[in-house]
Amino acid sequence: MIHVQYIHSLDEITELLFKLDKGSDGRHRSSYYYRGMPDKDFDLSTSLSRNCGDLSDIMELPMLESFKKYVSIIDPTINESIWKAMIVGQHHGLPTRLVDWTHSALVALHFAVTETNLDDLGSRDCVVWKIDVKELNRKLPEKYIDALTQKKTLTFSLQMLTDITNDSIEEYDQAMGQEALIMVEPPSIDQRIVTQYSFFTLLPKGVNDLEQFLDQHTDNTMKYVIDRSLRWELRDILDQMNMNERTIYPGIDGIAKWLARQYYTKPV
Repeated sequence: MIHVQYIHSLDEITELLFKLDKGSDGRHRSSYYYRGMPDKDFDLSTSLSRNCGDLSDIMELPMLESFKKYVSIIDPTINESIWKAMIVGQHHGLPTRLVDWTHSALVALHFAVTETNLDDLGSRDCVVWKIDVKELNRKLPEKYIDALTQKKTLTFSLQMLTDITNDSIEEYDQAMGQEALIMVEPPSIDQRIVTQYSFFTLLPKGVNDLEQFLDQHTDNTMKYVIDRSLRWELRDILDQMNMNERTIYPGIDGIAKWLARQYYTKPV
């Protein structure tokens, strides 16, 4: 089930940031992944479902094949794998079945307390989701668990995913059914993926509602709802911790976004 925790003070943020599990070696090896969103009412739907609705199953493969066709002149390696096309496409705004997560609670908090329209920053509660990938992995078919165990990892790389599915979306869907899904670590195709500590949940065809899936199949999922009154203060604190647009989006675009907010005139 999903556990909801409401955060009304800065002291209550500490659990979100610092609650980690200690492994048998005495080290804190977190299996938690986070997703921050600026509105507590936003759902965990994929960009594919938002874009294509009930026709997602029909539109997905043709859209990916078209993406490969048009991008191949820029990046010939895009044809190596349908999964690579999906991951690169997600990174550049193509609607896909992937949902973005981060291994950093601070990065998730940045996205939760950031708005495109800064006038909205104090007008609505935001949210940070936390999932436990170890818990998700226990639901996987044995073949997938063995692959993770062999590589001593909690998440699938692009190569692992391509190999285990024979580069087939259909084969992945059949293996997962309605009971399981995997988390994928994207290749470091640019600095933004690295700085955002990015990961994806890969939703199979049988899971069309991620929030419902987490509610029915997990016990450790947390939904931290952060009161709107804290957002400006948290935003300023994150700036002091060097967690801002300038670091999240390396390059000129990030600097411009950061400076726009720094020089924003807040209504009195």
